[in-house]
Amino acid sequence: MANAVNTDKRAASSPIIYFVLPCYNETEGLAHTADVLCTKVDTLINNSTISSKSRILFVDDGSKDGTWKIIQRLHNSNEQLFGGVKLAHNRGHQNALFAGLMTARAQGCDAAISMDADLQDDVNAVDEFIANFRNGDEIVYGVRSARKKDTWFKRNTAEAFYKIFEWMGAETIPDHADYRLMSHEALDALSEYHEVNLFLRGIVPTLGYNTSKVYYERGEREAGESKYPLKKMISFALQGITSFSTKPLSFVTGAGLLSILVAIAMFIYVLASLGQSHTVAGWGSLMCSLWLIGGLIMVSLGIVGEYVGKIYMESKHRPRYRIETTL
Repeated sequence: MANAVNTDKRAASSPIIYFVLPCYNETEGLAHTADVLCTKVDTLINNSTISSKSRILFVDDGSKDGTWKIIQRLHNSNEQLFGGVKLAHNRGHQNALFAGLMTARAQGCDAAISMDADLQDDVNAVDEFIANFRNGDEIVYGVRSARKKDTWFKRNTAEAFYKIFEWMGAETIPDHADYRLMSHEALDALSEYHEVNLFLRGIVPTLGYNTSKVYYERGEREAGESKYPLKKMISFALQGITSFSTKPLSFVTGAGLLSILVAIAMFIYVLASLGQSHTVAGWGSLMCSLWLIGGLIMVSLGIVGEYVGKIYMESKHRPRYRIETTL
């Protein structure tokens, strides 16, 4: 009954929506992004779809170019519409996004829509986001309808990541990045997660609540270059897997059992070689087994090291970010 009343209240009112955009070295395209979003927000306000108190919040993730100056200029031109958060140091996309969401929550938004600053996410999809929110959904996921514009390598590695992530028991939304709407209640729940190694694509689905999906076609980057080259993509994938699954630890046990079986087989082979006076022939097999065992030990140590490193970082209780300035 309470949920039905809340839904009716949303449908009858114009919610305050914050658009949260993390930015890192976005001088080439930020002004254009602001123009497109400004037009979109004005249309939504004029149609009474959202409140006139809705805002666009840019989060400067320690950019090294003039990104913050552009944000300041936008704010000075329209203080009611544009806001800004400047992190004192580059803390990564996920921390910058979290900072923006928590700022939107603190400023009293009814819901926040997170999206990238490169305009690859279709801004017209927010109409359906807001419609679903007004119908009672607490979280609305923007999901890519196709990956035709991706390279063969990126398309297949992305599919492999989602399958591996699901196989390891972690919950995620395939083909969903960070384009989503979260209600104030969902943001309250998110604020209770205190881990340093943030992976919002894995955290948000665990919050629960009523959710829905909006499918859209992802466009080309308007300007600048991608902030996720291959190295960062691999690092991001590893962080997601090791933050939400302990299955890699079980691989250590499996690898240990396998090495024992190999050792037994090598022992039998050595005995057979001795019986046939072919001891020289066994030297190559012995060396192969040493390399195999050595490799298994190194892989095992690497996996354990990933988790020990995360425990080390979590035990420090360092802040995720430090806000230098807020507009």
